[in-house]
Amino acid sequence: MTGQTILGPAPLRYRPGPRRQALAALLDGLRTDGGAHVVTGEPGGGRTAFLEFAARSFRAGPVWHVRADPARAPRPHSGLRTLLRAAGRCVGLSDDGAADKVFLDVLREASARSALLVCVDDAHLWDPASRAVLGRAAARLHAADDAHRVGLLLTVPGHRPVAPELAGLPVLELAPLTPGDAAGLLHDLTDGAVDPAVRDELVTEAQGNPALLAALAHRLSPAQLRGRHALPRPVADAGALAAVAGGCPAGVRPDHADLLVSVAAATRVTGEPDAEASLLRRAAAVLEGRGKAQGAGAAATVVPVPHAEPSFDPEELPDLLVLLEGRIRFRSALLGRAVYAGAPPERRRAAHRALAAALPAPHGVPALLHRSWTVPGPDAGLAAELAAAAADVTSGLPPGVRRTAQVRAAELTPDAVERAHRYTAAAEQALFAGHPPEALRLLDAAVTCPVPAPVRGRAELLRARVLLADGPVDDARESFLLAASLLADPSPAESGAAVLGAADAAWAAGDPAACLRALVHEAPPGTGGPAALSGSGGLAALPGSGGPAALPGTENHGAAALPGSGGPAAPPRTENHGAVALLRDHRDGMRAVLQGRFDLAAAPLARVVDRGRPATEPERLLRSAAAALMLGDVTAARRAGARALAAARTPGAAALEPRALEYLAYAELRAGRHQLARTHAEEGLRAARRTGQRNTAAHHHAVLALAASIEGAQERVAEHTATALATARRHGLAQAAMLAQWAAARADLGAGRPREAADRLGPLVRPGARRGHFAVWMLAVPCFVEAAALAGRPEHARAVVEDFALWAGCGADPQAPAQLLRCRALLAAPEAADELYLRALDRHDETFGDFERARTELLHGKWLRRRRRLREARARLGEALVDFERCGAHLWARQAGAELRAGGAAPGGAGTGEPPRNAGRDLSRLTPQQLRIARCVAEGATNREVALSLSVSTRTVDYHLRNVFATLGVRSRVELVRLVEQAEKAGAHL
Repeated sequence: MTGQTILGPAPLRYRPGPRRQALAALLDGLRTDGGAHVVTGEPGGGRTAFLEFAARSFRAGPVWHVRADPARAPRPHSGLRTLLRAAGRCVGLSDDGAADKVFLDVLREASARSALLVCVDDAHLWDPASRAVLGRAAARLHAADDAHRVGLLLTVPGHRPVAPELAGLPVLELAPLTPGDAAGLLHDLTDGAVDPAVRDELVTEAQGNPALLAALAHRLSPAQLRGRHALPRPVADAGALAAVAGGCPAGVRPDHADLLVSVAAATRVTGEPDAEASLLRRAAAVLEGRGKAQGAGAAATVVPVPHAEPSFDPEELPDLLVLLEGRIRFRSALLGRAVYAGAPPERRRAAHRALAAALPAPHGVPALLHRSWTVPGPDAGLAAELAAAAADVTSGLPPGVRRTAQVRAAELTPDAVERAHRYTAAAEQALFAGHPPEALRLLDAAVTCPVPAPVRGRAELLRARVLLADGPVDDARESFLLAASLLADPSPAESGAAVLGAADAAWAAGDPAACLRALVHEAPPGTGGPAALSGSGGLAALPGSGGPAALPGTENHGAAALPGSGGPAAPPRTENHGAVALLRDHRDGMRAVLQGRFDLAAAPLARVVDRGRPATEPERLLRSAAAALMLGDVTAARRAGARALAAARTPGAAALEPRALEYLAYAELRAGRHQLARTHAEEGLRAARRTGQRNTAAHHHAVLALAASIEGAQERVAEHTATALATARRHGLAQAAMLAQWAAARADLGAGRPREAADRLGPLVRPGARRGHFAVWMLAVPCFVEAAALAGRPEHARAVVEDFALWAGCGADPQAPAQLLRCRALLAAPEAADELYLRALDRHDETFGDFERARTELLHGKWLRRRRRLREARARLGEALVDFERCGAHLWARQAGAELRAGGAAPGGAGTGEPPRNAGRDLSRLTPQQLRIARCVAEGATNREVALSLSVSTRTVDYHLRNVFATLGVRSRVELVRLVEQAEKAGAHL
């Protein structure tokens, strides 16, 4: 038994975050209302840890916590007696049906003064009589027909049906660990002594299962954990899987054992969680001998007898399987892996042979994969057939299946050169499937043996592209340069593409000299310059996306298309004249931009934009969008970005979707449509995570931070800024880092903290070694000048204004002329400032975007009010308020409202940026955690009581309560209580 215990270190799953909040809500409900829940999850998923943490966290009363003892299971009521002994109750239990009453009487007595929590771990192991009593008591508690606060938590395994005695109770299924939580758990298990690449592979292999993750970590030596020695293959072997989930169950019927292995084998090929029941039925017929073999060896097939096989009866399936909508799956994916790994090799081969025969297309990738797992060693013919089928772009197969097929083809290939080529093709598909770490591992396998330069060069070119999307960009640049040298003679086009990739990587790192060196590189004859493409289906280089006039970064813009699926000697594709001309124009325009010759850049970049108008290929459309952003043609950039997004949402181009959304989000920001930018960036962030492009994700986080800095959502600014900077610093993404820091400074400025904003931006925009990315720093100059002027440091800003004037004069940024006049007004003498503000507003009329105009109106209104020109000040501040509210810049609108009130406007109400003081305010503006805290406070709880009920610290409650007060505009707990009551009466959602 456990009583009221002191909360110790929490399992990582239940540290502060959404999971902890969900558990707090569950315990809060059990404390106040009672009830019962069945907690389930896959083997090793943390059911015991969940129950232990729940028991330690429950502070409202006593806790009875027991774990079922299988040794006592045969005795009737043995489980119930164990629980009652743990509770200190010695009562007799008979078999005459009185056990129910005895148990309920004990629960009533124990919960008479305070809430009671009963935790039973592995309740399925109790004897049937105890389960029946427990189930009836739980059902009664769940129905809430007793006036007792008794909470009941029962854990049962998720890979078997819930016992009938417990059926009907609400089920809480424990989700797998998130990758971040799994990485944190691994850090704790190894004291941080784990190489990042090893960590990523272990997290992937564990698939969110904490027990399997611990087993894999304990299996490795310290040298393997640190990445100094190779990992064992497979990483999760039969022993590790069996230790967590058990292997192929013993004592089952042979046909059930065959079916279990067949389901595991079928899902191994497709990568899906289930398989068609009809396919499995046909395979079962083959295994049962109702078919005939044709051929021999690896080419053998078994043709089932042509008659209708009866469908599976769900009642006759093994308990580990479930039939749903014509498909069969394991109740636990981990158990499926363990069944396959632990099955005898001959049974596995028989299952694959039967599945290959049962498939309608004997030469399709799935059938060939099944055949490949029936052969004991290398098979050049089968490997060639499998590789050719996987390379067929018309097959419609997902990248994951094609990757598996290419890996298996490589494993069956005896020739080292062909094997390296197939591992490279598998790495390409792994990249398309969103698994960059696996792509790198496959590329390592491709070059384990000496291979010809073209083969090594193509592998290195793909490695560079992987790193550019999801690794250190300096490493990507070196890989691109190595690929360029290896491919110079056999494939000039691919060599030129690699050169341009090196320019992309240099741009990402903020190294203009290295970028320029790549762009002026002498391309091999016939390639049309370093921008030539090779192969098909890859990511085209877009170094222009980060030029001085553009915001988007190029960290994720791979320069080269992936090599084709033909052999190492396959000749590079010859580009048509139009494509060569487009790429040459893009290269020339970019080179001119880097040299500061905007007069020379305009013509070639305009041709790139024009050539992209009729295009349908996502790569060409993205080039057009990049060139338009450099030219300052935001409308054309938005149009090209939207069309590129539509083109990227087609089979084979999914890896381009995050890039297209990045371009579109930046174009919307430049157009002053930050809410649309946020929408596209949120979608792009999901796409980048799905495809494993952390560098792209960092740029989307930067966009979200910039959008939130306009909206005044400071918590979101801090969150997105921190996430963007974490990746930017690890991977050398100077551009993403600059954008994120600019967003943080603009948030400071919006919150009325100019000194902090100036301190952030000063080193990034002023001359010196710490100046930010060469393509972005000038865009942050207007923010710095405003912050410096408001902080009383105008002398710090004068030099950068002259630099900004050069930028505004090139005509690449439509907003820059008005921003320049605003900057000059902030630094001007009083007699000149008014005219400069008016000229700035005139220039704003020629461009788009309410936010920049509203900032100028706000600053002009402040200037007028401080000179006692109150009527003019109120008019100007009113315009600023309307413009801020129109674009959703709430924090900035509050500044304008405060200035209006200081200038004599009536407090509260329309035109002041504040809600009416006596009107009901919408509680939906609060976050879910803030809503819960507001409800607790409205019920009269102290901050300490709120902290205890929500399992958070008092400091956290204080922090959230201050934000509640600020969001709702209340000044005391009494006002908050009144507001909550009014909102509830009005039907507001709390």
